Amino acid sequence: MFCRKCGAANDDNTYKCVECGEIFQVDVPDQPAQQLPKVASHLVLAIIVTLFCCIPFGIVSIVYAAQVNSKLEAGNYSGALDCSKKAAIWAWIGFGIGLVCVLIWFGCRLIGLVIEQQY
Repeated sequence: MFCRKCGAANDDNTYKCVECGEIFQVDVPDQPAQQLPKVASHLVLAIIVTLFCCIPFGIVSIVYAAQVNSKLEAGNYSGALDCSKKAAIWAWIGFGIGLVCVLIWFGCRLIGLVIEQQY
């Protein structure tokens, strides 16, 4: 069993985490398990940004996006949310930088064409 707080591996019959001391809740079979909302990994956005916009920021976004599902499987919901937010932030930063670079390139080409027309 994995600790929901720190993600450390514990024996199945322990009542508290060996790493952080978090006390595990005992599942009561009469009550339905609490369903947590799904966490978006933003992996597709990260891959698109890596391929078409800005490779360094896209790679960082891919790394965070890849950690989302493993943290959910370990029971670390808050860690999965944090990685999801960071993946989205890095992807959008990479998209913005890529867009700015494309606009600068088009501006330079336009200025070059105008100068070329004058001579």
